[in-house]
Amino acid sequence: MLIEKKLPVQAYDIDAMGIVSNIVYVRWFEDLRMEFLNATYPLREMMKSDISPILMHTEVDYLLPLTIFDRPIGRCRLEKMGNSSWEMAFEIIVGDTVHCKGKQRGCFFDLKKKKVARIPEQLRAAIAEERKK
Repeated sequence: MLIEKKLPVQAYDIDAMGIVSNIVYVRWFEDLRMEFLNATYPLREMMKSDISPILMHTEVDYLLPLTIFDRPIGRCRLEKMGNSSWEMAFEIIVGDTVHCKGKQRGCFFDLKKKKVARIPEQLRAAIAEERKK
């Protein structure tokens, strides 16, 4: 399942040389991950069940700088899903050029029991349905 989103470069995202700050890419990864959840099992619904996603690891490879004049697109896809853990891959592109790529790993957390939870069944079902398409 692939999620794509246009990513605006704001004036506060750049440094004095007009280059997008490294931390902005991590924020974009978060935006893309939330887009993925909104398309499969929205956070609002998940929280009603006392389940929340937790980020455990982020990797970022900065390949080429972006400037305020670039119009990047972010891509996010689910790479792996276990019983309670997940891994997503990200790319930030302009045209056919990859400027940044990365990965995130995490799990789901039961807010009442205060422990790691299984992947929510609604999320599994939504992903399985997408894979059939």
